[in-house]
Amino acid sequence: MAAHGAAPLVLASASPRRRDLLTQIGLPPDLIDPPEIDETPKAGELPGAYVARMAAAKLAVAAARNPDCWLLAADTVVALGRRILPKAEEASEAEACLRQLSGRRHRVLGALAVGAPDGRVGRRLVETRVKMKRLSAVEHADYLASGEWQGKAGGYAIQGRAAAFIPWINGSYTNVVGLCLAEATALLAGLGYAPALRSR
Repeated sequence: MAAHGAAPLVLASASPRRRDLLTQIGLPPDLIDPPEIDETPKAGELPGAYVARMAAAKLAVAAARNPDCWLLAADTVVALGRRILPKAEEASEAEACLRQLSGRRHRVLGALAVGAPDGRVGRRLVETRVKMKRLSAVEHADYLASGEWQGKAGGYAIQGRAAAFIPWINGSYTNVVGLCLAEATALLAGLGYAPALRSR
């Protein structure tokens, strides 16, 4: 638990990448409480609206379960135009994602929802533009064989082997990994979160 009577920080996500990013900047969560919500996009729902809705829904569930806490919820999608690419769970999904992304630019949209112990909420939508080089058949097959794509939005992880596929990025790198640290810390600070008061 947080020291000096400060309210604990709850990360409403099961993503180890988000936990590791927060730990990297000295803000390890006191508690990880991933909500289980329906993540099915609505008919015709645009990527930005979808990802913002997911983050807000996660925050609402986490707030009900963790009163009087600091809360951080997030969601990330990879978008090609108006299309939302899936979080690849099967090799066929990853293969389809890679074929669509190969040689093209796409957007990574990250939604943040932060809650203060007194109920105040801050929200932000972050967009990063990414270009993936045209993948050879060997690169495509090797990446699928690595299994690194599993559970990743758009079927790739920029912080892993797929870094070799990305010649250009415009925007937050950590947003593509899973959590825009600059915006997350700004939202927390704007609500009065004071990490300097926390002891590790």
